[in-house]
Amino acid sequence: MSFKTTEAIEAMKVEVCNLHAELLRWGLVTWTSGNVSGRVPGTDFIVIKPSGVSYDDLKPELMVVTDLEGKVLDGDLKPSSDAESHNHVYQLMPEVGGVVHTHSPYATAWAARAESIPCVLTAMADEFGGEIPLGPFALIGSDAIGKAIVETLQGHRSPAVIMQNHGVFTIGKGPKAAVKAAVMTEDVARTVHISRQLGEPVPIAQQNIDALYDRYQNVYGQ
Repeated sequence: MSFKTTEAIEAMKVEVCNLHAELLRWGLVTWTSGNVSGRVPGTDFIVIKPSGVSYDDLKPELMVVTDLEGKVLDGDLKPSSDAESHNHVYQLMPEVGGVVHTHSPYATAWAARAESIPCVLTAMADEFGGEIPLGPFALIGSDAIGKAIVETLQGHRSPAVIMQNHGVFTIGKGPKAAVKAAVMTEDVARTVHISRQLGEPVPIAQQNIDALYDRYQNVYGQ
């Protein structure tokens, strides 16, 4: 059966392409590193950045469409080298509609130390519902990273994981939510790092974390 694009797929190409500019705007990536992907709603089609293409050269028509197994369905370029990790997350976490990977400097510094980021800020309680967990070391080029992401985040409130010696992966209901989580991860990683230069950060009690998370997720905003 031949693949045929749809309006929803084309719209996701535009959204995923445009969201890469947010990674640059917030200082989360350098050169061609990092990537955003999105699941086309109601399908098993994944739109992801092509491998090794400059952010300045990205266009919606260059985005690559794959199935959940990573087979390229639409696009003339190879998908991101992290596509297999993204696809594994989509396979095992059907509620996920967006995945982002960055090597943002402060969060990746925590990854280099193999240390989770403790919940010492109300912004962390709001967005992550606790600490930002540490995932294990995994080699690039297989589904090992994807498996480690899923194992770390399943049953965890955090939409972000810092993978040991590697960088940040975030998930969301859509790609924009995953980008927001990546931005927030770097922001709190920087603040907690600065705090530790002054002394030991004070943790937030679990009952207060729960109350803050519930308010932010269910009451805050419009």
